[in-house]
Amino acid sequence: MQRLGNEKLINEQVRGFIPGRNTTKFIFLAVALSAIIIGWANLRAGDKTEKVQRKGVDVIVALDVSKSMLAKDIQPDRLTRAKQLIMRMTDKMQNDRVALIVFAGKSYLQVPLTIDYSAVKMMLQNVSPDMVPTQGTVIGDAVDMAMESFTKNERKYKSLIIISDGEDHDEQALEKVRQAADAGVVVHTVGIGSPQGATLYDPNTKSLKLDENGNPVVSKLNEEELRSLAMAGHGTYSLLQNTDEVADKLTNSLESMEQKSLGSVIYTDFTSYFQYFLLVGFIALIIEWLIPGVKRKKNGSIA
Repeated sequence: MQRLGNEKLINEQVRGFIPGRNTTKFIFLAVALSAIIIGWANLRAGDKTEKVQRKGVDVIVALDVSKSMLAKDIQPDRLTRAKQLIMRMTDKMQNDRVALIVFAGKSYLQVPLTIDYSAVKMMLQNVSPDMVPTQGTVIGDAVDMAMESFTKNERKYKSLIIISDGEDHDEQALEKVRQAADAGVVVHTVGIGSPQGATLYDPNTKSLKLDENGNPVVSKLNEEELRSLAMAGHGTYSLLQNTDEVADKLTNSLESMEQKSLGSVIYTDFTSYFQYFLLVGFIALIIEWLIPGVKRKKNGSIA
């Protein structure tokens, strides 16, 4: 404005001009936006704590991820339905610790024992046969992995849930389940698929998977194998048809077990402070709106 001429004279000619007014409007707008974002986050503080007794068991889910689990004799496929079952189970659990093992030709611990069910669900989204390079179905290796993951100094409060189509390539699985039962682990099994079976699709050739004789490979549910494992493990066998029913059956079985007591301190009452931040944001918006701004006309002059 000094370059245009006499600053005092120009200020008098520019109607409604107040130095720094646009900066003030911007500051109020920034304060309003920040307060609304913080209020949306719903900051809370615990008013009091209470020590409550929690009871639960340690549950390890061993999920078969061999390529036979991609068969579509149940929709959309065996593996997807198995993952849906695990998610339903975690929705119904409250105090139990859960771990996740995936297995095919070898076994891998994906999630150690935890009460963070969201971590289990997040890992389930990425589960696929590609996670295990060694194909096959070796249930005995999954049992060994589970026994290593359980607490060694307890002979109770432990359960193993094996979810598979039962096409086991391990002759020692039954003996290992008996040993697990002797160590206090209750073994449940869930069968995925149908006894009639289904042909397998080979994603590499984009056609049906063929055996060495050129015949389509048919994967069938081996219920006899899974029933034998459940009987040896003093558990139950379930054929997955209705996901909710099987989830209820398994969680009820877990609740009927002898459970260990876990003392935990949790917040029982919270106070929310979002309303104060929203009030500050609303007031800042009103002030910013009440401060008149400088508008420019189409010809470029200030009005």
